[in-house]
Amino acid sequence: MARIDIEDVAHRYTADAAWAVDALTHSFRDGSASAILGPSGCGKTTLLSILSGLLHPTRGTLRIDGREATGLPPRQRKIAQVFQFPVVYEAMTVFENLAFPLRNGGMAKDEVKTRVKATAELLGLTASLDRRASGLSADEQQIVSLGRGLIRPDTAALLLDEPLTVIDPLRRWEIRQKLRHVHQETNATLVYVTHDQTEALTFADEVVVMDQGRVMQVGTPRELFETPKHAFVGHFIGSPGMNFLPCRLAGRELLVDGHRLPVDRNAFTDPGSGELELGIRPEFLELAREEVDGALPVRIRSASALGDHHLVRVALGERPLQVRVPDGTPIPTECGFLRFPPEWIRLYRDGRLLT
Repeated sequence: MARIDIEDVAHRYTADAAWAVDALTHSFRDGSASAILGPSGCGKTTLLSILSGLLHPTRGTLRIDGREATGLPPRQRKIAQVFQFPVVYEAMTVFENLAFPLRNGGMAKDEVKTRVKATAELLGLTASLDRRASGLSADEQQIVSLGRGLIRPDTAALLLDEPLTVIDPLRRWEIRQKLRHVHQETNATLVYVTHDQTEALTFADEVVVMDQGRVMQVGTPRELFETPKHAFVGHFIGSPGMNFLPCRLAGRELLVDGHRLPVDRNAFTDPGSGELELGIRPEFLELAREEVDGALPVRIRSASALGDHHLVRVALGERPLQVRVPDGTPIPTECGFLRFPPEWIRLYRDGRLLT
């Protein structure tokens, strides 16, 4: 497999259009499982098309294993791509679909048979090798598409563009697990594009979060959840996303809607000028029925039971907040007290984390 480096890559589709990808520099490590995550229109698919060679960037450099590849056509990059919708030859059997790229590359008959058998075993397709692709379900066809991407011995990386779009929701978890198994068995360099945070965070070791053509943060799922470096990441990651409250800093305290909160002043540098916001996850807030040290009074607006927890909507003054409360925890009916653990408070200036 391969390492892919992109340096100052940018692309727009016409000279007067907005940048679909803007000044992006990143490296996908050899053998890594990475996800590109963001809302529709953020530049994910454009970036994937640049990696595969379907698009030539307006500017910037692409290297594969240190070799200049910006101008190389897709075939010479040895990068396979799995699209949103399955690409299979319906008149062919599963065996013939898997064998096609090998035969097209001139591989010997016995070696073709060996690689098809090994790939089918890896993906659970052995029992379907003699079936025509036209008789397969959409999720089975997508697994065949995945197999065609993996089967070539010279494949440098596998790019997956929203590959679970047509898959039954009940089977998506199973196929994500299969992808993880494929990665562990092959050490393939995988780049997975999705707008679904669950897919990204359960599949990837490293997630690239994009918005409006720019990378907002790169990190592990835990880093993105616990320490979002941009307010957009805080909003986008999590269900629900991070709470944000306007605030002011006064010594070792934050002034929030007329209330004072203790804060670890050593946790960030001088905030300087600009709009300050306190950010905290619903999971990290603590709701109580009786007053506790450092807690702020809130009004209870609603509470919804969601399996193993309740989502409680409260108001601090006129500021709405959401609190995730474990099932079985007593919930106030009208008024309560909300504690902000200092270790989970994040402070943002103009949308960017103060560090």
